[in-house]
Amino acid sequence: MLKQNIRIILFTLLISACSEAPQNSEASSNEHCQKACCENSRNQHLLDESLNESSITGIDSLHCLYSDSTMKMVYIPEGKYMMGASSPEMALKREFPQHQVKVNAFFMDIHEVTNAQFSAFVAATGYKTIAEQEIDWDVLKKQLPEHTPKPGSDVLQPGSMVFIPTREIYDLIDISQWWRWTKGADWQHPEGPGSSIRGKEEEPVVHICYHDALAYAKWCNKRLPTEAEWEWAARGGLKNKIYPWGNLSVEKGAPKCNYWTGVFPTHNTKEDGYEGIAPIMQYEANGYGLFDMAGNVWEICSDWYDENYYSASNKDKTLDNPKGPQTWNYSLEPNDPKRVVRGGSFLCNDSYCSSYRVSARMPNSQDTGMSHTGFRCVKDIAP
Repeated sequence: MLKQNIRIILFTLLISACSEAPQNSEASSNEHCQKACCENSRNQHLLDESLNESSITGIDSLHCLYSDSTMKMVYIPEGKYMMGASSPEMALKREFPQHQVKVNAFFMDIHEVTNAQFSAFVAATGYKTIAEQEIDWDVLKKQLPEHTPKPGSDVLQPGSMVFIPTREIYDLIDISQWWRWTKGADWQHPEGPGSSIRGKEEEPVVHICYHDALAYAKWCNKRLPTEAEWEWAARGGLKNKIYPWGNLSVEKGAPKCNYWTGVFPTHNTKEDGYEGIAPIMQYEANGYGLFDMAGNVWEICSDWYDENYYSASNKDKTLDNPKGPQTWNYSLEPNDPKRVVRGGSFLCNDSYCSSYRVSARMPNSQDTGMSHTGFRCVKDIAP
């Protein structure tokens, strides 16, 4: 009965998600994509998926001796810009209206934190990510419908959300066809028990949630970027452009980022060179010298996600170094704390999820790790 009730609730949520259309009717093909692709949390799957019964494998960390000092950072100058979508094409209403923002200068990692770098953090501190810990029912029950009974301990075992390629789908609403809650999936075992990060030292670390990224940032005396800082940096000095490289379509010319080439989620042509996650710095940097600000993996920001944050902003006033709303606000999952993620991932393409645009923004459960979500850090400039 528990699974049946959750299934009905989740189906209702997914149908509701598709009712938020982009501002421009020409972007109707994206009505499903930018919710079903990325607005995803373990709560939508945890009690409804057939969980993998394999035992969790032991620690398989690289235990590299790299420190975060190997991470190069670049100077991002201060400036003012119009934050948000400059064109209604492919954009959702959460990206409107544009509003002027001022940001101070800061330093930013030139690429996402890698498996090697995160491994050094774990080796130095013994840190265990949220995906490696048994799920706390006292926390989870607050995010589920009231009076949801406590499931068995096997359901609350450590795990994460894994993208499973599929050759056949019935529709683009039922995301369980390609997203699966997998026990034993974590940053060291990105596809679940039996998988490994060996040979993937230079790939972005994934299955990282907000709490994990925050812990890493504090360890290396950095912090997570604000959403305003992230977008300003992603623009790379360009004004009112759609992508970090300008306005040229992602599908034209030489590959510009790691995205889904082909028909999502059934066929990937690998025209960009990769079917899944790519190692860092495989594509040209933007104007500020930052790599992979579009595609590859979503990047966690420090801001709470409020679906009405932009529309509530004062368009006639310049926001000075905004740090986002005071708390989260997301009508589809009102009890699940959400943070902003930026940049899109290897699962995005124009026909389904065009979130490699600099203005694209998504809510992400701060407790949920996924196989296409990572982060990079920033650092304040000493006075």
